[in-house]
Amino acid sequence: MIVLLAGIVLVTEHYWNGANSPRESALATVPADASVVLYADAADLRQSPFLKQLYQWAPTPQRIDADYAQFLRDTGFDYERDLDRVAIAVIKRAQQTTLFAVADGRFDRRKINRYTSQFGTHESRGGREIFTVPITGSPRKISFAFTRQNRIALTNSGDLPALLSQPMKGVDEKQWRARFDRLAGSPLFAVIRQDAAPGAALAQRAPGGLQSPQLAALLDQLLWITLAAKPEGDRLRVVSEGESPADATARQLSDFLNGALILAQAGLNGPQVRQQLDPQAREAYLEILKGAEVSRIDRGETKSVRVVFDITPQFLAAAGAASPSVSQQPPAHK
Repeated sequence: MIVLLAGIVLVTEHYWNGANSPRESALATVPADASVVLYADAADLRQSPFLKQLYQWAPTPQRIDADYAQFLRDTGFDYERDLDRVAIAVIKRAQQTTLFAVADGRFDRRKINRYTSQFGTHESRGGREIFTVPITGSPRKISFAFTRQNRIALTNSGDLPALLSQPMKGVDEKQWRARFDRLAGSPLFAVIRQDAAPGAALAQRAPGGLQSPQLAALLDQLLWITLAAKPEGDRLRVVSEGESPADATARQLSDFLNGALILAQAGLNGPQVRQQLDPQAREAYLEILKGAEVSRIDRGETKSVRVVFDITPQFLAAAGAASPSVSQQPPAHK
């Protein structure tokens, strides 16, 4: 009997702690009607050799903006050092897009409250102290509140308490959680639901030469799209997956992506590209294309297409050579 009780306690503790881990509790705060959820475990990413490669690739700021430097001095918060994890939700309601984020880190509440009070307002609503500050160059504002000692929730909506009172539940929670659990080993991921209309977004934003009505139409038939990234040594393994209820859609998408890989490799091997493109950059792009894998997964109710590829140090070096330097931007508060 004692052994049985001990086993029950251990199992209960395991599931209780798992459900209340910082990652799980942050994701559970996301409103159920989100269209897109982004998650980053900054504490985990900081430990990876790939991040050092990424810092070397990223454009080096020519100077630190005076306002940003003042922000660092007044609040003591440096996201590169003090941010541990962040979950961001994109919520689309009619023509309005709302952003909601939950960030964990080392915050000095007294300093942050004093700093933001210089530019905005604060009030007590829903049992919480809500701070509101204006967005630079926009009539809209950002509201935030401390929901626990090391966690901040913020949004561009005018009603932060309402968003905090709408955590995931029911069918929505089960569907989101199934994708979150599937991506549990990735410190960086995005989950996109069908109502985000990813195909239409791609068609609007893709440069003219890269637009594909066929790909856009196929993406809009997917129920879910996930994109996950995980450092493995000095490279980043990227896995993207699209889920559809129809096998025909999955088959067409798989055929399209495999064909695109073949065409891209053929283009890089063309005589004109060989003359115009730096040889090292060309080899870096070819390395990614040759290593990319497209596969299909049958999960019963959904048929998925998975694409796997690696972002390599060679690719970062090639991309960095073409990137101009930029200056550090400050947080918006004016």
